[in-house]
Amino acid sequence: MNAREPATVSTALPTSRSARLRQMLVSNELEFLMEAHNGLSARIAREAGFKAIWGSGLSISAQFGVRDNNEASWTQVVDNLEFMADASDLPILLDGDTGYGNFNNVRRLVRKLEQRGIAGVCIEDKVFPKTNSFIGGEAQPLADIDEFCGKIKAGKDSQTDEHFSIVARVEALIAGWGMDEALKRAEAYRQAGADAILIHSKLSKADEILTFAREWAGRGPLVIVPTKYYSTPTDVFRKAGISTIIWANHQIRAAVSAMQSVTRTIYETQTLVDVEDRIATVNEIFRLQDADEYSEAENRYLSATRSAGSAIVLAASRGKGLDAVTEDKPKVMLPVAGKPLLRWLVDAFKKEAINDITVVGGYKAEAIDTAGIKLARNERYAQTNELASLACAINALDNDTVISYGDLLFRSYILRDLVESDAEFSVVIDSSPELENASVRDFAWCSAGDDRGLFGNKVYLQRVSSDQASQASAPNGRWIGLTSVRGAGRDKLKAKIAQLQTRADFDTLDMPALLNALIEDGEKIEVQYVRGHWRGVNDLEDFRRAGDFAHAQTPIGGNAGAGNGASQPEAKA
Repeated sequence: MNAREPATVSTALPTSRSARLRQMLVSNELEFLMEAHNGLSARIAREAGFKAIWGSGLSISAQFGVRDNNEASWTQVVDNLEFMADASDLPILLDGDTGYGNFNNVRRLVRKLEQRGIAGVCIEDKVFPKTNSFIGGEAQPLADIDEFCGKIKAGKDSQTDEHFSIVARVEALIAGWGMDEALKRAEAYRQAGADAILIHSKLSKADEILTFAREWAGRGPLVIVPTKYYSTPTDVFRKAGISTIIWANHQIRAAVSAMQSVTRTIYETQTLVDVEDRIATVNEIFRLQDADEYSEAENRYLSATRSAGSAIVLAASRGKGLDAVTEDKPKVMLPVAGKPLLRWLVDAFKKEAINDITVVGGYKAEAIDTAGIKLARNERYAQTNELASLACAINALDNDTVISYGDLLFRSYILRDLVESDAEFSVVIDSSPELENASVRDFAWCSAGDDRGLFGNKVYLQRVSSDQASQASAPNGRWIGLTSVRGAGRDKLKAKIAQLQTRADFDTLDMPALLNALIEDGEKIEVQYVRGHWRGVNDLEDFRRAGDFAHAQTPIGGNAGAGNGASQPEAKA
């Protein structure tokens, strides 16, 4: 009977991993297995939606750093599979090479795989120790048919789980023995009890595979590995009656490419700045490690946990010099490298677990994307400045809060270091040499310059002013538009805003006026120095260069990273 006829498929949903794999092998639908080589990659395959995993011999040996010719022992492979099984509830079909020896090795292998919840094993008809099929395949000897059939029978006789699957991999086409030999071997293996046949080919076209499938005529489930003939449309395999496709080594290859690129960049630049925003966050690794339970335990057993932070984004203005691109949207919704400027900010905050985000809109506020944020409105944005906008979001100061201009892009470490400060008030000051740019105006004078040799010494803000010429000394840098308020500083800030609201000129006051007023009251505002790695969007030239900064395809150096697009406080925010 054709193994893919409906009568062979159970309508009940199988619960065991082995039963699920068996159902996939005999299903009328084309099924797919994704390569994995450790617990992390197994979990990633599951999250992507795959129903089963291929425990690739090539990939497992590669992650051990050894060759794919049984240099990793079968016990090491099985131990690795245990982590994969624990990390994912998916069925795993092990690439078992030649079975790691003779019939007796296969018997023991099957028992050990069943003990660890592995759903099946694929063994190939080559001689132990094997060499990868794509390395001189035609020169590799094939096993004797009767001897290999004995391995299959020994494995089937040893299994205690009726659904455990043994897939027989035919290497005759790889070794150049021809189609007749391949069909002869496949039929012998089916008769010996193999639950499916894997037919392998190293040609870049699928001609051999399709010919084999036609001649095989559905005598049993047929599995393929289109690593070499990957350009063949998948529908061709579906129409040919293929049962299962294995994507055999692509997670390990993707990981190698990424690791090579990142490692080379770190070595050449001697910094993490150019890679940190382009790789998975540490929190993403924690999530993939299923750290939720530990976090819940922390909440139960650690009483002194820090409260979640908040953010206020001042985004009420249209933006001077940007009239040509803000006719139907506020500046904060301008697209930068494929997504709105505001989304870059929101993503940066969420990356630091700042999820309570209030955006103060004004001009074209209805065009602001409110996904993941709360929207407050400054209805008088055309007649007022930044402090009036901040006053519209004063209720958001219940938690430790970052106050940000809405036109900022920055590397993630800048925000991370800011929120990790314990100071009641902190600001980010760029100490890069001044560059000619009409948008630079928030010059900062501090208690000390940016001397990187004086680690541990606190530096405090003394004044922020746009009038550099009237000052007795040169500024120490420029305030980029980021401020942190923590602990008792929140009530102090609220009180200061309430006091300033009594002034007749309150509608004209900006954020530097607030910082200066706090300093005049004796408050200490701690300085976090940076040297570039941020950009503001204040005019069309800034807008153009912001895209280059956001893409971060090449290391940011020279003028591109000097912060010369310093954020100008919102005029009439």
